Amino acid sequence: MKTIVIFGATGAVGAYTTLHLLEKGYKVVAVGKRTDDNGFFNELGCEYISVDICNKNEFNNLPNDNIWGIIDLAGCLPANMEGYTPQKYIDINISGTLNILEYAVEVNSKVLIYSTSFSDVSHLWNQLEPIGSDVLTSFPLNNDHSIYSITKNAGADFVRHYSYKYNFKHFILRFPNIYLYHPNTYYFVNGKRKRKGLFNIIDQASNGEDIELWGSPNVVRDMVYVKDCCQIIEKCICSNYSGTYNVGTGVGTTREDQIKGIIEVFSTKKGKSKIVYKTDKPNSPQYVMDISKTKEYLGYLPEYYYYKSLQDLKKEMEINRFEKLWGKPEDYNL
Repeated sequence: MKTIVIFGATGAVGAYTTLHLLEKGYKVVAVGKRTDDNGFFNELGCEYISVDICNKNEFNNLPNDNIWGIIDLAGCLPANMEGYTPQKYIDINISGTLNILEYAVEVNSKVLIYSTSFSDVSHLWNQLEPIGSDVLTSFPLNNDHSIYSITKNAGADFVRHYSYKYNFKHFILRFPNIYLYHPNTYYFVNGKRKRKGLFNIIDQASNGEDIELWGSPNVVRDMVYVKDCCQIIEKCICSNYSGTYNVGTGVGTTREDQIKGIIEVFSTKKGKSKIVYKTDKPNSPQYVMDISKTKEYLGYLPEYYYYKSLQDLKKEMEINRFEKLWGKPEDYNL
């Protein structure tokens, strides 16, 4: 049984990944900044250890024997930042990443998996061609993702360097928006709290209300679901092919089909919503990830295309299996 240490295990993708790997028979050590996981992981037969990755001394609390792989999903994100404190990006995404890499060397980890943001290819959004895994990267010059993207790019460079210097496999996974259920349906844009559009539309569909579609109905987006993301992470663990890989489905779903799917899955006896087209409003960003490399070298096959992902999202909303870890939706109301 291979032992995997997951940093960021209490986060959205981290928690789903932990459960996925446990189901696949791995021994998982869940690591998060929270001092207490409310007993969530222990009930699953998984040890939880609280570590602030910015504090190197706290790594002494972690196991140091028989570690096969490390998954680094820890990070400071604009979506979680109220206000604007750029130093946090430096401390967590650079210094914290270096501390994780030093730990990987100390325990002789065979593989390290690192998540990065697709904001490094934002200059390629809104084009017709899918975005490749190994394209030239950059960063947004002037928005709330600028310093975040700079630090994640630096973290990826550190991972490559350590991988070649200390001879372990590395996998840098480029995450677009990962769709999933979390009871906290809010995030931050330019430091200000907003409701996620997906959950606003779900609420409107559940209530049979009209739903506005802004901009062109034909703008497409790669709607990748968290459980496909978990599959890719799992595939990396035993792969021999280090590199940068896109996370995605490789398929663009139009804005119109996105809303139609939500209406189909979430409608109730209150009636079916109608779409109100507001073509004078701005478009949402368009992007599709080229996953040919992910499929060829990792053996990844997407399972949760858009409609199936909505059906699963609805089930996750109904059972809220992470309630002990994350709480209920009402816990996040102001």
